Amino acid sequence: MGQPKALVECVPNFSEGRDPNKIKFITDAISSVEGVHLLDVDSGRDTNRTVVTFVGPPEAVAEAAFRGIQAAKQVIDMRHHKGAHPRMGATDVCPFVPISGITMEETAALARRVGERVGKELAIPVYLYEHAQPDPRRKSLSVIRAGEYEGFFEKIKLPEWKPDYGPDELPPQSGATVIGARNFLVAFNVNLNTTSVRRANAIAFDVREAGRKVLNEKGEYVHQPGWLKAVKAIGWYLKEHGIAQVSMNLTDLSVTPVHVAFDACVRSAADRGLRVTGSELVGLIPLQAMLDAGRYFLHKQRRSSGLSEKELIAIAVRSMGLNELYPFEPQKKIIEYRLREVTATPLAHMSLGAFTEEVARESPAPGGGSVAALLGSLAASLGTMVANLTAHKRDFEHNWKWYSDWAEKGQHLRQALLLLVDDDTKAFNQLLSSHGMAKTTEAEALARSKAIQEATQQAIEIPLRVMQLCNDTLDLLQNMMEKGNPNSISDVGVGVCCARAAAEGAALNVRINLPGLTDAALREQYAQHADKLQQEIRQRAEELLDRIQQFLTSTPTAP
Repeated sequence: MGQPKALVECVPNFSEGRDPNKIKFITDAISSVEGVHLLDVDSGRDTNRTVVTFVGPPEAVAEAAFRGIQAAKQVIDMRHHKGAHPRMGATDVCPFVPISGITMEETAALARRVGERVGKELAIPVYLYEHAQPDPRRKSLSVIRAGEYEGFFEKIKLPEWKPDYGPDELPPQSGATVIGARNFLVAFNVNLNTTSVRRANAIAFDVREAGRKVLNEKGEYVHQPGWLKAVKAIGWYLKEHGIAQVSMNLTDLSVTPVHVAFDACVRSAADRGLRVTGSELVGLIPLQAMLDAGRYFLHKQRRSSGLSEKELIAIAVRSMGLNELYPFEPQKKIIEYRLREVTATPLAHMSLGAFTEEVARESPAPGGGSVAALLGSLAASLGTMVANLTAHKRDFEHNWKWYSDWAEKGQHLRQALLLLVDDDTKAFNQLLSSHGMAKTTEAEALARSKAIQEATQQAIEIPLRVMQLCNDTLDLLQNMMEKGNPNSISDVGVGVCCARAAAEGAALNVRINLPGLTDAALREQYAQHADKLQQEIRQRAEELLDRIQQFLTSTPTAP
């Protein structure tokens, strides 16, 4: 398999959230760069701030970031800026985030190049932060921004706060900018049934990693850590909605997921006689964070979490009240869904009718390999359905977690096989493309031969992957046959038939591509692997279908 395409995300925060013409001027400048995809524009009147999210190849994103900062300098005057959010410049902060095919070190170098250009060409003081900043004392955004715009006229003159790039004086109109490289951050605000900023701050101090200062028995102020790691939080008041919020930045979702932060605010609010009424997501969130939240709230209800992405997201949205202030639209707020236009999987997202029409066209792809992968995905779907149905039945709910775990495994199998529908067609198209490469010179012929071998290997490995996943799917189906709701045993049987047919079809696709490999040892290795999988799947499927048939002919089932 080839290297993933290098993609970088950039999330600049501009100090303007009220004038749509100014915001459009900035986003038009960003969008003017070829190859850049604008994913989200999230403006807040009370914060007077707009968070823009865009992705693309590294150099294109770097150019778009520069143009956005340049445009912000032209239309934003910090001398007149007021808002609830801390800020120090027209472009307050501009982080770069590695998405795929690029390391954090490379992303940090990209941020430093942009910072140097902004300081030199736009005469804006630039501070580096997070992974782009070599000085550990200046890595934290909150430490850099302390004093905000009003305080920076004096702060910038201090030797320890000399900017990394740009002038040593604060330009009154543009202010200063912080540029860096960081991991994916989620900006998440929790809504309270109060207007009190003091109480919102008290909750923020409870949950944030920095905690608060408290008096000890000696009358000395000491540091009391907060409950959650990798969380920054403050309280503020939203005049537009008449509520106070706990505004959080979750800097590492593997340490503190969004649902944990939400429930911590619920707990702290209850301790103070307050209620959390909902929440708000600013910018984008990874799909996995929403799926994890959905599973978390289902498990609290002792319900199976082996549901589809759509259902898990809906549970997460309802449980955290993400619709309270504005409609939560998954297609616009989940980064993977927005990235589909960049890393498209068109076949997997077609309707059934459109897919069958596409297969029937006068074109060799999508063909048998993609259809085999789809059959495997349907097999996993049926096994997952039986697991979910059984978990919610009265006679089986004592063991709901076991069925839930199998349903989750089924969802992973279903999704993995569904992605291979597109991967198989891409591999076929790549093979055709490599055969069409020029071969007039010796160098061209060598490059063409190398490309053909790589594409052929990929065209073999994808159906082999389909076969392995179908074998794993039989594990799911066998467990549902043995311990699932007996009334669903025919669905298990159909799943077995689909898994067997998918594996047989994938084996054919392995064999038709084997002669194209020039490496005889590798060719034999692939052939043996396919033969072994095929025989195992045939035997398992036959045994399962025999057992299902015996059950159906000997045991009456309830309607």
